Amino acid sequence: MGLKFSEDLTAWQKWAEKQNLARYLAHRLRRKTEDRPRQFVLLRRGSDAPKILVALEATSPTQIAALLEPAKHLEELGVPVAVVTLGEHRAFLETRGYQIVEEISDSESMPVSLEEVKQVIAAGHYLPVGSWAYALGQRRGWTFNVIQHGLNTPFAPPLPANSRLFAFSPADAEFWISGRSDIQAEVVGAQIFYEALQKPPVNASEITETPIFLGQMHGAELSRASFARASYKFCQNHGAIYRPHPSEKDKLSTMTHKLWAKRGVTIDSSKTPLNELNNPVVSVFSTGVLEAAIRGIPAWVYHPNPPEWLLEFWNRYGLSQWGSEPTAPPLAPETEPAQKIARIIADTLEN
Repeated sequence: MGLKFSEDLTAWQKWAEKQNLARYLAHRLRRKTEDRPRQFVLLRRGSDAPKILVALEATSPTQIAALLEPAKHLEELGVPVAVVTLGEHRAFLETRGYQIVEEISDSESMPVSLEEVKQVIAAGHYLPVGSWAYALGQRRGWTFNVIQHGLNTPFAPPLPANSRLFAFSPADAEFWISGRSDIQAEVVGAQIFYEALQKPPVNASEITETPIFLGQMHGAELSRASFARASYKFCQNHGAIYRPHPSEKDKLSTMTHKLWAKRGVTIDSSKTPLNELNNPVVSVFSTGVLEAAIRGIPAWVYHPNPPEWLLEFWNRYGLSQWGSEPTAPPLAPETEPAQKIARIIADTLEN
């Protein structure tokens, strides 16, 4: 099994839009109006002209680990780095020592400040910042490095043509490449798991009895009804707490939460980070299951009627189904993935 859309980004984008009707209709409406240029900000920590451009879409823990940690190690190796992102992330980057260089538009020509860039680090080319960096890099002959930051289903976006992939595992690399011959792969491990493995595990006596079910109703991989049925059934049958995904802020999701609460399901409305909770963790296929397992927290996956691709996904990542032994933590890589990525990129910078 591999990607449903192994090369066709346009087909993937059409599929992704149609998984959310409101988003799809909004997109169709935007097509009828004049397209407006997207605005980005460019930041860096030093004054030297950057050799590496990081395309940061979000300040989520997974993207910070996957993109900004290698950037830090590159700077330690003496390689100047710049970050391009949406303006809303400027304040976050400034807290990490970055200073704004300029505001840029995706309709403008090549920014002078990026004239010496040789390579890009990104999560892909399927979102605005990565798309802009990829298009610019195509014209300039830059190497486009995709760093895996999450777990991949068959509905993951395709890799950019002629890119270099830094994957969690050989199985992930093979799955994401899906038979293509234009992708170079490096297996480095997962930075987010490496960081979690550096912390002492939770003492067994500190683990509470009530499980937490991690919500994923925002996901496009299964229908909302499928996610909802699995979540509600588990919480009702096992007295679990439902923890909404941060993206579950739309009206339908909040209405669902209220309905479940009336029916006796406890909804976790706290802001406590998942890595600070000591409850057993269950989800359909969240990365949080592996993160919990790393901490020594019992963790499982659950769906009352899993499709074939989901069973394959669970098997590829070693995720244990509810009712069996808890999920085992992944093996720790010998070298920090971010450091390994930085060394490979630095060594190939002039190629």
